[in-house]
Amino acid sequence: MDAHQKAVLAATAAADKKAADVVVLEVGDLTVVTDYFVIASGANPIQVKAIVDHVLEELEARGFKPLGVEGYTDGRWVLLDFGDVVVHVMNPEQRDYYGLERLWGDARRVELEQAPS
Repeated sequence: MDAHQKAVLAATAAADKKAADVVVLEVGDLTVVTDYFVIASGANPIQVKAIVDHVLEELEARGFKPLGVEGYTDGRWVLLDFGDVVVHVMNPEQRDYYGLERLWGDARRVELEQAPS
């Protein structure tokens, strides 16, 4: 599984737990830190943690262990570092304040397949 597929898997797992505004940014041409950012919002710390838990479960089931996890205890902004993919699950206030999509505005957005309603 390449980084693109891993990012889409993480985004899909976040969406499975009703994450809001799931975005995948291809940042590999803009930074040496990672290839993809997955950004998603959870309404409250409980939902943020549920999203994070599910993303971890889905990626670990395929053999991907995070290099690091930050912010889980607080549940306002959790960062999962998988090396080539970094997942940010944030509450709406943190997401709006830090504006990762604005900061990385030059990054290409990866289109995610929308589930039928």
